[in-house]
Amino acid sequence: MTDFFQILVAGFSTGALYALIALGFTIVYNATKVTNFAHGEFVMMGGLISASLVKSAKWPLVEAVVAAVVCVVIAAVLLDRVAIRNARRKTVLTYAMITIGASVFLRGLMQVTAGRSVQFLPSFGGLTDLEVAGVRLSSQYQWILGVALTVGAVLSFLFLRTRIGKAMRAASQNVRSAALCGIDPVRMSMLAFALAGATGALAGALIAPIGASFYENGLNFALKGFAAAVLGGFGSPVGAVLGGVLIGIGESLCAGYFSSAYKDAVSLVVLLGVLLMRPSGLLGQAEARRV
Repeated sequence: MTDFFQILVAGFSTGALYALIALGFTIVYNATKVTNFAHGEFVMMGGLISASLVKSAKWPLVEAVVAAVVCVVIAAVLLDRVAIRNARRKTVLTYAMITIGASVFLRGLMQVTAGRSVQFLPSFGGLTDLEVAGVRLSSQYQWILGVALTVGAVLSFLFLRTRIGKAMRAASQNVRSAALCGIDPVRMSMLAFALAGATGALAGALIAPIGASFYENGLNFALKGFAAAVLGGFGSPVGAVLGGVLIGIGESLCAGYFSSAYKDAVSLVVLLGVLLMRPSGLLGQAEARRV
């Protein structure tokens, strides 16, 4: 029974990280209706830039993480202003191809600037490992859980209770109508990408002490985060957290009772199952449009 609870705790902690990544997809989608497939690279960059600054430039941990977040935010804003805003055709396919192209570009950029070596960050520290009845929760996983829950709560409040959040959602529904109401859609889009970049970079820095920081890891992060967002209901911050936790627990149970070789397939199976049985996700709502 102790092993079972340890597996659940590990899955919940990993799921919190997936939830943090899924929140980045949610932020951009709620403000622009764009699915940003480059978000996985934001996560990768957050961890790799932080680790490179600590290892090569001997920066303190806090300064390195802050610098990584700033760099990723700049990259996210540039993606929005240079590519997304200037797209000639405002279609789902166009946005998908632009963000996929940006993902490939950012991956190559990090390969050249940070190198091909696998790097790690030191643990964030400041907390002691918890152990109750033989079930252990490391300090780094405590950081992941705390940050994921905090970011999820803040984003839910932002989109549901604040004028800025409502303005971002309005701009995504109808750009022209939002502009007539005094909302600047360009500013809302830029803010959404900046928030998503910061969230992704923070997730990358949090995973770097316990997982490899490598320039090719972005695709894996994007897949897990996207699957979590779809499972919870695309566009729902609470759903993103729920989806991430469920996928994390599913992977942990698969690795604990079957084989770790199959755990990465869990997110794909979940994604296919949700798309076939409930496309709107667990907490999502089907959209009705008059045609």
